[in-house]
Amino acid sequence: MYQVWLILHSWGRWFVLGAGLLAVFRAYGGWQGRRPFTKGDNGISAAFSGFMWLQVIVGLGLYFGLSPWGLNGLKQYGMKDPTARFFGVEHIAVMIIAAILAQVGRIALKRAPSDTLKHKKAFIYFSIALLLVLLMIPWGIWNPARPAFRF
Repeated sequence: MYQVWLILHSWGRWFVLGAGLLAVFRAYGGWQGRRPFTKGDNGISAAFSGFMWLQVIVGLGLYFGLSPWGLNGLKQYGMKDPTARFFGVEHIAVMIIAAILAQVGRIALKRAPSDTLKHKKAFIYFSIALLLVLLMIPWGIWNPARPAFRF
């Protein structure tokens, strides 16, 4: 069961990154080009927020029982172990903050009075959320034990 959830979580990050990059680029282009806020803009912002929360749900399943590095890792190894600390505290805390920022950005853009302001708010909130996600993904580039794709 752990492997299935880990594969879902590992592959889900690519949906988050894809939707996040697209949302940020569309928001920036709309803001700078003073374009109308379209159904496509709304859809990609909903997708980014939705994929973020789906990742949080799968991640919480891993954290609270399935993963040896979530809460179980903290109990077993404590805060002195860098891997246990990363997955037990840093990764989950920052990713939840990123999901909240994406959701707040989605709410803020809906309440904005003009299309330009909608794009600007989306750009700011989604950029910060995406930056946090990029910082907290355990990339396989620096750690070969963490591959980019799990099978």
